[in-house]
Amino acid sequence: MSIFMRPSQALRLWQQVSLAEVRADTPDLTMRQMAILLTIYLDPPPHTVRGLAAKLGVTKPVITRALDTMGSLKLVSRHRDERDRRNVLVRRTVEGALFVERFGDVIIAKSAELPL
Repeated sequence: MSIFMRPSQALRLWQQVSLAEVRADTPDLTMRQMAILLTIYLDPPPHTVRGLAAKLGVTKPVITRALDTMGSLKLVSRHRDERDRRNVLVRRTVEGALFVERFGDVIIAKSAELPL
């Protein structure tokens, strides 16, 4: 599959990836949670609640709620910044890294199935 695709192809890929995720025995993350998770895993650390809120254009409580859910799934962890106790650092976990890698594999597999 070429990286240049028509909007209908991109939407079909999104549909197929979404269907695969719904059918999989994996955590069902919201779009917001997935955006936060991918930001944590694709952008270089450190990540803070404040920084994630600014990057995503949402409030800190929105980030905190999403991190509560993702923390309970062990996809991320939070710790106080010892240098600046006002900051909460968000860290990657092994479980989260495996989740993101598997998600990337699903995207690759589904894109290979699309007609040219």
